[in-house]
Amino acid sequence: MVALPTTQNGASTPQDRRFGTLAVHAGAPHDPTTGAVIAPISLSTTFAQTSVGNPVGLYEYTRSSNPNRDNFEQAIAALEHAKYALAFSSGSATTAVILQSLAAGSHVVSVSDVYGGTHRYFTKVASAHGVQVTFSPCIELDVEELIRPNETKLVWIETPSNPTLGLVDIEKIAAVAHKYGILVVVDNTFLSPYVQNPLDHGADIVVHSVTKYINGHSDVLMGVAAFNSDSLQERLSFLQNAIGAVPSPFDCWLAHRGLKTLHLRAREATTNATAVAKALEASPNVIAVNYPGIDSHPNRAIAVKQHRNGMGGGMLSFRIKGGQEAAHLFCKYTKIFTLAESLGGVESLCEVPSSMTHAGIPKDQREAAGVFDDLVRMSCGVEDSEDLLADALQALEKAVAATKVENGSA
Repeated sequence: MVALPTTQNGASTPQDRRFGTLAVHAGAPHDPTTGAVIAPISLSTTFAQTSVGNPVGLYEYTRSSNPNRDNFEQAIAALEHAKYALAFSSGSATTAVILQSLAAGSHVVSVSDVYGGTHRYFTKVASAHGVQVTFSPCIELDVEELIRPNETKLVWIETPSNPTLGLVDIEKIAAVAHKYGILVVVDNTFLSPYVQNPLDHGADIVVHSVTKYINGHSDVLMGVAAFNSDSLQERLSFLQNAIGAVPSPFDCWLAHRGLKTLHLRAREATTNATAVAKALEASPNVIAVNYPGIDSHPNRAIAVKQHRNGMGGGMLSFRIKGGQEAAHLFCKYTKIFTLAESLGGVESLCEVPSSMTHAGIPKDQREAAGVFDDLVRMSCGVEDSEDLLADALQALEKAVAATKVENGSA
């Protein structure tokens, strides 16, 4: 093992510390008054001033900044190898602020199979303030053709995509976009900063729904963006304050607490998802499995290149034999996997995207992106893999058998 650079007293410098150490300690100074190793929650909305325009400390009003939000943002910046991070009240608010930073008449190129809420914002809201979005199912091939000189300002990527787990080579997209002075945004929600760091591969902004893996306990609604540009910091922090879509101090405190165990949870979720994906792939009741952690994934080489140790993460999806009815029954018959939207928590979840998270996308557009009615999305938590495996296989067998009986083919 290569030794880390050290300070004069032999301790590693903060920028050289490994992920787990940063997750526990970044943005987490001991309280200077009490010595508390966990920061107190600062719920005050306003802060006293010694004279007009001279606050006692760093803070004036909690919408503009707050100690707990600052701590959390510093931690995210460290883990995403960024200079800056800004927290928002939700992942959707993060998307909204980034799009709001564009002038009317701007154009965005996006992957087709984005999260349904992102698709909704792009098509229903961004267009209302004069921002147009073009979707591509093959963005690595199409991006240069889709760029409109002097109009295209952003390329928006999800990798892996939601819910088909398609991967995009960030470096390739960034090389093309940057030739035209276009920013690249990567939604890294599905993997978390532990598995992938998009800024290291040329992205300009990385965004997360903190609700998912970063917080990890299904009890916080939050979003975050991280980046290195001083000009982006000036623009986006202005909008963060002006629009006011900021998280509460308590949510920041909770999310920061969750972040401290991200590396442990992400590793266990990957172990579980890999086991489930391999078992589903071997089943005669499954049409296809989408999981970047197994060799059959068409973009496996990208996972090896971009993901920590080629990890696949905790998310997978599969097409079940028996159509939409079988997909619905599978989610009904699981006993450990809970039928629910969202992902990335300690508990395992399953859902049917065409009827739930992506129901707002027209069917022809959904299917063009691979989101068929028989597709089931699974978020593997941190339970024992043997139990998750047994649960998935028993639900699969029952769902397909019930569908065969229904169709008279038993």
